[in-house]
Amino acid sequence: MQFPEFDPVLISIGPLDIRWYALAYVAGIVLGWWYAARLAKNNALWQPAKPPVTSIQLDDLVLWITLGVILGGRLGYALFYQPQLYAEIFTGATWGERLALFRLWDGGMSFHGGLIGVSLAIFWFARKNGIRLLSLGDLVAPAVPIGLFFGRIANFINGELWGRETTVPWAVRFCNDRIFQLYGGCPAGDVPRHPSQLYEAGLEGLALFGLLWFAIYKARLLAKPGYVTGLFLFGYGLSRAVLENVRQPDAGLDDLPLGLTMGMILSVPMMIIGAVLIWRAWSRPPSAS
Repeated sequence: MQFPEFDPVLISIGPLDIRWYALAYVAGIVLGWWYAARLAKNNALWQPAKPPVTSIQLDDLVLWITLGVILGGRLGYALFYQPQLYAEIFTGATWGERLALFRLWDGGMSFHGGLIGVSLAIFWFARKNGIRLLSLGDLVAPAVPIGLFFGRIANFINGELWGRETTVPWAVRFCNDRIFQLYGGCPAGDVPRHPSQLYEAGLEGLALFGLLWFAIYKARLLAKPGYVTGLFLFGYGLSRAVLENVRQPDAGLDDLPLGLTMGMILSVPMMIIGAVLIWRAWSRPPSAS
């Protein structure tokens, strides 16, 4: 299957390009905000405790989470995948090279970096407002797969983060006229590859959202602080580690020890922390505080 002639720009208004990737972030944040607000207003889900935030507090939290996603995602990408971007701040020959780290429009965001940024934002907000940290995490975690779904769809539209070579019937050749003109060739080559972006949209997005929905509405696990957060961390870490087997490793990181990828390495701590949170929440009775 040949990659469709997708245009990463939805519409141009003068010099301003409205890109699908940017809209994916907007959709993820807005819909995640809406979903978290519904959870925060449903007192029955949190019994014997109360929802961790008011509507006004949630509105404030969304701003900090948005900053955590953007700053953490970009700084984490540079740290994990292109550390030379930090060095170029001091060694770049031009201001363009020195400021490359901050050129978000050039692409390059890391989920794990964004997770660290969001975690720091949640920690700071909980401490500042006297909110139980794990309960606040349980409110935010179920909304994250929404953003993951839209983000991975945008990755597919952009023709980036493609999968490994394969012979499966649904394989995609990530090469078309737009990509060829943009890069002077096809970075993925004109070979059939796994559409790993769509696998991730399905597993990290839809399936993980469904799992957390069941945990909240059927198993009533918001009554056990940390359980839903743990499920998210473990579920995403496991999904990402498995899908790394069909996702093309990043350039320069395709020869790590034991056949591991950077995505696998970064997902292991998530799985460990998630398992610990699940175990602790399961072993304790529901909390009213």
